[in-house]
Amino acid sequence: MVPGMNPRRTHDSASTHKLLGLWVALAACVLLTSVASGQEQGSTIEKTTETTSNSRQTGIPPGETDKKPETEVTHQDKKTSSGGSSWIVAPLPISSPALGTGIIPVLGYIFPFRKNDKVSPPSVIGMAGLVTDNGSRAFGAYSDLFVREDTFRITAIYARGNLNYDLYGIGLAAGTEGRKLPLEQTGQVFRGEVLRRVGWDFFLGVRFWTGSSEVIGRGTSDTTSAPEPPPDIGLQTELRALGLRVNRDTTPNRFYPTSGMFLNFTSDFFSQDLGSKYSFQAYRFTFNKYSGLSKNQVLAYNLFVCGTGGKPPFYGNCIYGTNNELRGYTAGRYLDRYMFATQLEYRLTLPKRFGVVGFAGIGEVLPGGSQLLRINEVLPGGGVGARFQLSKPYHVNLRADVARGKDSWTWSMGVGEAF
Repeated sequence: MVPGMNPRRTHDSASTHKLLGLWVALAACVLLTSVASGQEQGSTIEKTTETTSNSRQTGIPPGETDKKPETEVTHQDKKTSSGGSSWIVAPLPISSPALGTGIIPVLGYIFPFRKNDKVSPPSVIGMAGLVTDNGSRAFGAYSDLFVREDTFRITAIYARGNLNYDLYGIGLAAGTEGRKLPLEQTGQVFRGEVLRRVGWDFFLGVRFWTGSSEVIGRGTSDTTSAPEPPPDIGLQTELRALGLRVNRDTTPNRFYPTSGMFLNFTSDFFSQDLGSKYSFQAYRFTFNKYSGLSKNQVLAYNLFVCGTGGKPPFYGNCIYGTNNELRGYTAGRYLDRYMFATQLEYRLTLPKRFGVVGFAGIGEVLPGGSQLLRINEVLPGGGVGARFQLSKPYHVNLRADVARGKDSWTWSMGVGEAF
């Protein structure tokens, strides 16, 4: 499985990759293109080179804006707005023991929905693909529209394809043990969402999920070293859900926040009454805080909490290592009913469009809240990264990070900051 992108995170679209295994990866591809969808950790695209000890939105660095009148950045109501548009083109390489070697081509377009609207943040449409030599293929399209002077926010995402990855089992012990079951998952997913401003920078809205998925085993010569196959293997699964989202964003620049905070809560209810094979609930909470230490320095804090109720398929659990929660871990190695991750990142903007970051954090996966913060089960991570500014009008960064986890390290690239 592949870590998702943080199209800010639509920090899931962003939500997409948070709920479903294949959908996690496919949405990640789409979300990479959604550099403007801001902070729902759920929408950044990544590619990660993963190596175990035994053996995968948008960013805007502070700096000078483009001096051309048609692309000059202006600020209204503490939100980033622009009178022009900007293209993002990024053929991102991927090299992963789980997914193989290949490329994730990304094409994104950032633009004002109406040129006379100086309040709404810039809208984004985009698409991305995934092609690797282990047979994984995926395609996704994404749109994030801000209309009526930021009164309404409309998001849509569609992804489909097949992904070859390894399942380690459910729970911390299974991930630590390191036994892998090779799987192939095919499917498609659509998610639509409409939010309305309700005051005090809060947005409230509804969302709808629909999709299908099938998981089959890829076969292994050593069945004794593989975990027990989940009951979902070989089943064609339809999943549908209705959900709610509450969002608040007080940052002055949604692509590269230098101050303010971002808060996001989603609750999705998959139900057989809607035509879903499984009935379960998925809850996600994200809190980010940004402090400008100087003109070129930012300290960013991130907290992510995940919970799952009911009877989900194995890929409906909380998945550690997606949405950059946390970097340094193979996405999908650790998954369970509940999860939390918190991290701190220092960001420094350098001359000539370059930048560097350093980050560290801790987290856990657990079957129940009563087992929270068991010191011997904490999963720490940390690393460093480089940045290069792809778009001067919107200050969108190309990201490259190297991180070390408890039992693995990752190299990842993406469009936009990790959170």
